[in-house]
Amino acid sequence: MSFSGHNLTCIRGERVVFEGLGFSVAPGMALLLRGPNGSGKSTLLRLAAGFLKPEDGHLTFRHEDGQEVADSEDFREFIHYVGHLDPVKPAFTVTENLEFWSGFEGNPDPERGAAEALEKMGLAHIADVPGRYLSAGQRRRLNLARIAAAHKPIWLLDEPSVSLDGASVALLADLITEHRTGGGMVIAATHIDLGFESSEILELAPARMPEYAL
Repeated sequence: MSFSGHNLTCIRGERVVFEGLGFSVAPGMALLLRGPNGSGKSTLLRLAAGFLKPEDGHLTFRHEDGQEVADSEDFREFIHYVGHLDPVKPAFTVTENLEFWSGFEGNPDPERGAAEALEKMGLAHIADVPGRYLSAGQRRRLNLARIAAAHKPIWLLDEPSVSLDGASVALLADLITEHRTGGGMVIAATHIDLGFESSEILELAPARMPEYAL
C-alpha cells in the first residue's frame, strides 16, 4: 500500500503555489511539510484529500493487492483529513459528536469506536458535555479523536497541535505513533515535535507569480 503525488502543479488566482512537486508515503511512514507561510502546505494537504484539483499531475493510491487508483473520488475513503476548523455540532454531546463521525467514516461499531477514541484523547470525563460548552483546546481534541474513532490508513494533518496544551500534544503524539506502528501513513504540516522519528521532510518554496502575469 502507498500514497503518492506525481508532478503536481497548483495555481491559485495568478500565483503558482507549487509546480512539478512529487511525494510518496508507505506504511509506517510520515512526511512532514515545511516552508514559509503561503508556500502551499495547506493547499497540498487539501489537494491530497481531494478537495482541490491540481493544474497538472496526479495522485495515486496503491492498494495492498498492487492495484493503483488515480481518482481521488475512489481513494478518499482511505483518508482522514484534519484542517484548521473543528467541525463540532454545538447541540450534540462530545460522545454524540464522535459517534456520528465514527459511523459516518465507516466504523461498523461507532459506539465502541467513539468510546475508545475519547479515552485516547483524554475526553472521557466530558463525554456528556454539549459541544457548545467546549473550549478551543477541547474542540481540537474532539476533532482529532475522529481519526482514532474509525480506521483509515492515510492521515492528512494541517497544524494539528493548534490550541493544544502540552499534555494534549503528548496524547496526539502517542496517537500518531500508534497509527504508524500499525502501518498507517501520515502527511503533516507542523512545527511541533510530535514524535515523527525517521520522518521525511518536504520543503516547499514561497509561491510565485506565473511568467505570463509578469
